[in-house]
Amino acid sequence: MNRRQFLKYSSMTVGTGTLVACGTSAKVTSSNSAPNPKTKGGLDKVIFSLSWVAEAEYGGFYQAVATGIYQDHGLDVIIKPAGPRGNYNLLLIGGATDLTMAHSGEAINAVKDSVPKVTVAAIFQRDPLVLIAHPGMGNDSLEKLKGKPILVAAAADANYWPFLKAKYGFTDDQKRPYNFDLQPFLKDKNIIQQGIITAEPFDIKKKGGFDPVVMLLADYGYNSYNFTIQTTNKLVEKNPDLVQRFLDASIKGWYSYLEDPIPGNNLIKQANPSMTDEQISFSIQKMKDSGLILGGDAQQLGIGAMTAERWESFFNNMVQAGVFDNSVKYKDAYSLKFVNKGTSYYKS
Repeated sequence: MNRRQFLKYSSMTVGTGTLVACGTSAKVTSSNSAPNPKTKGGLDKVIFSLSWVAEAEYGGFYQAVATGIYQDHGLDVIIKPAGPRGNYNLLLIGGATDLTMAHSGEAINAVKDSVPKVTVAAIFQRDPLVLIAHPGMGNDSLEKLKGKPILVAAAADANYWPFLKAKYGFTDDQKRPYNFDLQPFLKDKNIIQQGIITAEPFDIKKKGGFDPVVMLLADYGYNSYNFTIQTTNKLVEKNPDLVQRFLDASIKGWYSYLEDPIPGNNLIKQANPSMTDEQISFSIQKMKDSGLILGGDAQQLGIGAMTAERWESFFNNMVQAGVFDNSVKYKDAYSLKFVNKGTSYYKS
């Protein structure tokens, strides 16, 4: 299973037992790193865990390392990729990492399970999940997919599948097991499959030689934040300045990356030699075209934006879909104190 497959379908479950762990094969550090809270240069050391290996979806963080933005904010940031074993909640709560990545559903489920962590920013304003179909088969909208076979990963039951059942009348007998292999889809024009907009369409075009029909679930009302940044309640309470500086620097890194990604891309390819320029370019363009990062409230409030209204809307949607009970204190899943400063603030 490659990174894209694992991240988008395994780590997108809302259960707090989601598998994501700090890896060792792709690690990038800023200069002067040292095995203690402060470096010899007086920088605060921060360990930040990604959702998977280095790629364009994390470009802003690598950009902030490559261009010295983190150092300008008094930070020495170690970016750690993820791996297929372990539990990122344990790593975070146990202090092995300072901040990690998740999504709205996982954050609310953490509250339900009394995991003391909080979401402090949302890099992706729109969820990248998609359903993909063959062209010319009439499967060009979610409304037309009711009753048709769809390759679905097990984790879908914990996030987007209940939403599709509640809003579009999908039924469980439509589901077919998705084993993260494109071949069943490529061989059968009647099959639909799940994916993410920055990944599978690229792979399908490369392997199948055609452009698939791509339906972004965010366009149909699935309004989860994704690629969110989370940390412990303890860090927010004890050292909010550190959290603020990390977020400010990361967001500035994202603006820089979207304008000129070369420095970040060089580090991405250093950390992940299998990543190609073609794939990176495709992912960046899709992130821009789909408004994943700069869309929604980020247009006015800046990258990383979150609003109470958006969290409430997502929670209510998932309550209606039967994922959460309405007694869950979902407001404890997030904090708005560190973001929403406006585009001009981050670009200054």
